[in-house]
Amino acid sequence: MNGRTEPAEAETDAIARPPLVRELLLVAGLFLLYKLGRQLAAGHTGEAFRNADRVWNLERAVHLPGEGSVQNLLLHGDALVHLANTYYATVHFPATAAFLVWLYLRRPAHYVWARRVLAAVTAAALVVHLAFPLAPPRMPAAAGLIDTGQVYGPSVYGSPETDHLSNQFAAMPSLHFGWALMVAIGLIVATRSRWRWLWLLHPLLTLLVIVGTANHYWLDAIVATAMLGVALAVILPETSSGGTRIALRSRRRTATSAGRGAGEAVPAARDEKTALVGAGR
Repeated sequence: MNGRTEPAEAETDAIARPPLVRELLLVAGLFLLYKLGRQLAAGHTGEAFRNADRVWNLERAVHLPGEGSVQNLLLHGDALVHLANTYYATVHFPATAAFLVWLYLRRPAHYVWARRVLAAVTAAALVVHLAFPLAPPRMPAAAGLIDTGQVYGPSVYGSPETDHLSNQFAAMPSLHFGWALMVAIGLIVATRSRWRWLWLLHPLLTLLVIVGTANHYWLDAIVATAMLGVALAVILPETSSGGTRIALRSRRRTATSAGRGAGEAVPAARDEKTALVGAGR
């Protein structure tokens, strides 16, 4: 009986944890596409600054708090603003990569949907970067904000004219915030600790950092949140239905195996009963 149920369990595990080499190639390909897409969106300086004025005016029209209020908090001490710049420069990619690796190794049932959501949000963000180039708030003079990376260090960006490694006019949506929020949601769903809600501190801290360092507007984070919500709403039901189908197949095979085992046991019981009756005679 155990031998008949093992193939179903093995099938479930195989679908839950995709082949490692394929996943490495897929993630690497998505990363290269992300970098290429940012490069394709570069060079729209005039349009990016016009869009920055529109975003800034819209935020003031709907009475969002000024980004400068957060930056003023960081500027109370050189150590604090330097720490914020370091967080912005070093946490984004490693934290997301560590999240995917941990899910793949320890929570494979949650890995596929999490990777799909991240890929969908990133792809949608690249489309917005191409269609709506946006200069970050550290660039427009009207914002009155400081480029904390350039002034206090460390900075991940050079001059927009000479920086060929990144697109500095891809502020909206903020993938820093979108990815951080997805990491928190994924860890909350995949774990059972009563402390798991503390993972929300990661996107909250990321939000304060990206706004305080003047790399993003509030609206960049709001748009990223909306895009993540859409991706979750579309992908999670599909993934859940697939998992349900696998579970049902596994249950059917287990039930069939149990039925066969019971069927084989009945003749044996009858033979035993006949033997006992014959012995009584």
